[in-house]
Amino acid sequence: MGDLYRHGDVLLLEVAEKTLPRRLRRLSQLVLAEGEITGHAHRVEAEVEPASGEPEPVELYEDDSGVLYLRVKGKKARVTHEEHATIELKGPAVYRVWKQREYDPTRDRYVAD
Repeated sequence: MGDLYRHGDVLLLEVAEKTLPRRLRRLSQLVLAEGEITGHAHRVEAEVEPASGEPEPVELYEDDSGVLYLRVKGKKARVTHEEHATIELKGPAVYRVWKQREYDPTRDRYVAD
Protein backbone atom coordinates (compact mmCIF):
# COMPACT_ATOMS: atom_id res chain seq x y z
CA MET A 1 0.00 0.00 0.00
CA GLY A 2 1.19 3.51 -0.81
CA ASP A 3 1.04 6.79 1.06
CA LEU A 4 -2.26 7.83 2.60
CA TYR A 5 -3.45 11.43 2.95
CA ARG A 6 -6.53 12.91 4.61
CA HIS A 7 -7.73 16.40 3.80
CA GLY A 8 -10.94 17.16 5.68
CA ASP A 9 -13.60 14.79 4.34
CA VAL A 10 -11.37 13.60 1.46
CA LEU A 11 -9.02 10.62 1.63
CA LEU A 12 -6.29 9.92 -0.94
CA LEU A 13 -4.42 6.63 -1.23
CA GLU A 14 -1.44 6.15 -3.51
CA VAL A 15 -2.13 3.20 -5.82
CA ALA A 16 -0.18 1.38 -8.50
CA GLU A 17 -0.91 2.77 -11.94
CA LYS A 18 -1.56 -0.76 -13.20
CA THR A 19 -4.61 -0.95 -10.89
CA LEU A 20 -6.42 1.86 -12.72
CA PRO A 21 -9.64 0.89 -14.48
CA ARG A 22 -9.41 0.70 -18.27
CA ARG A 23 -12.08 3.26 -19.00
CA LEU A 24 -11.50 6.60 -17.36
CA ARG A 25 -12.89 10.00 -18.26
CA ARG A 26 -10.57 12.97 -17.77
CA LEU A 27 -12.18 15.83 -15.86
CA SER A 28 -11.54 19.42 -16.86
CA GLN A 29 -11.40 20.79 -13.29
CA LEU A 30 -9.13 19.62 -10.49
CA VAL A 31 -11.84 19.51 -7.79
CA LEU A 32 -11.85 16.47 -5.50
CA ALA A 33 -14.99 17.47 -3.56
CA GLU A 34 -17.27 20.47 -3.33
CA GLY A 35 -19.01 21.65 -0.18
CA GLU A 36 -22.78 21.56 -0.47
CA ILE A 37 -23.29 24.02 2.38
CA THR A 38 -20.29 26.37 2.27
CA GLY A 39 -19.44 26.22 -1.43
CA HIS A 40 -15.79 25.58 -0.54
CA ALA A 41 -13.89 22.93 -2.48
CA HIS A 42 -10.94 20.57 -2.12
CA ARG A 43 -8.85 21.60 -5.13
CA VAL A 44 -5.58 20.30 -6.52
CA GLU A 45 -2.90 22.73 -7.61
CA ALA A 46 0.10 21.72 -9.66
CA GLU A 47 3.59 22.57 -8.47
CA VAL A 48 5.27 25.19 -10.67
CA GLU A 49 8.46 23.99 -12.35
CA PRO A 50 11.17 26.47 -11.26
CA ALA A 51 13.16 26.32 -14.51
CA SER A 52 10.25 27.00 -16.87
CA GLY A 53 7.72 28.67 -14.60
CA GLU A 54 5.08 26.29 -15.97
CA PRO A 55 2.89 24.04 -13.77
CA GLU A 56 3.81 20.37 -13.78
CA PRO A 57 0.98 18.17 -15.10
CA VAL A 58 -1.77 16.99 -12.74
CA GLU A 59 -4.78 15.10 -14.12
CA LEU A 60 -8.06 14.05 -12.51
CA TYR A 61 -10.05 11.11 -13.85
CA GLU A 62 -13.39 9.48 -13.05
CA ASP A 63 -14.42 5.89 -13.73
CA ASP A 64 -17.87 4.64 -14.75
CA SER A 65 -18.96 4.31 -11.10
CA GLY A 66 -17.89 7.85 -10.09
CA VAL A 67 -14.60 6.92 -8.39
CA LEU A 68 -11.91 9.60 -8.79
CA TYR A 69 -8.24 9.03 -9.60
CA LEU A 70 -5.61 11.75 -9.42
CA ARG A 71 -2.38 11.50 -11.43
CA VAL A 72 0.48 13.72 -10.27
CA LYS A 73 3.05 13.67 -13.07
CA GLY A 74 5.46 16.15 -11.52
CA LYS A 75 7.39 16.03 -8.25
CA LYS A 76 4.48 17.22 -6.12
CA ALA A 77 1.07 18.85 -6.04
CA ARG A 78 -0.99 20.59 -3.36
CA VAL A 79 -4.52 20.01 -2.10
CA THR A 80 -6.14 23.22 -0.89
CA HIS A 81 -9.38 24.16 0.85
CA GLU A 82 -10.59 27.37 2.45
CA GLU A 83 -11.02 25.72 5.89
CA HIS A 84 -8.11 23.23 5.97
CA ALA A 85 -4.36 23.51 5.91
CA THR A 86 -2.81 22.84 2.51
CA ILE A 87 -1.20 19.41 2.11
CA GLU A 88 1.44 18.30 -0.38
CA LEU A 89 1.18 15.09 -2.38
CA LYS A 90 4.34 13.47 -3.66
CA GLY A 91 4.75 12.63 -7.29
CA PRO A 92 4.99 11.15 -9.71
CA ALA A 93 2.15 9.04 -8.38
CA VAL A 94 -1.48 8.01 -8.85
CA TYR A 95 -4.03 8.40 -6.05
CA ARG A 96 -7.51 6.99 -5.56
CA VAL A 97 -9.85 9.53 -3.97
CA TRP A 98 -12.61 8.78 -1.44
CA LYS A 99 -15.17 11.23 -0.08
CA GLN A 100 -16.14 10.56 3.53
CA ARG A 101 -19.68 9.31 4.06
CA GLU A 102 -22.05 9.75 6.99
CA TYR A 103 -24.16 7.00 8.44
CA ASP A 104 -27.83 7.40 7.58
CA PRO A 105 -29.99 4.28 7.87
CA THR A 106 -32.26 5.46 5.05
CA ARG A 107 -29.63 6.21 2.39
CA ASP A 108 -25.98 6.39 1.48
CA ARG A 109 -24.75 10.00 1.69
CA TYR A 110 -21.54 11.98 1.62
CA VAL A 111 -20.52 14.34 4.41
CA ALA A 112 -21.90 17.83 3.80
CA ASP A 113 -19.43 20.56 4.63
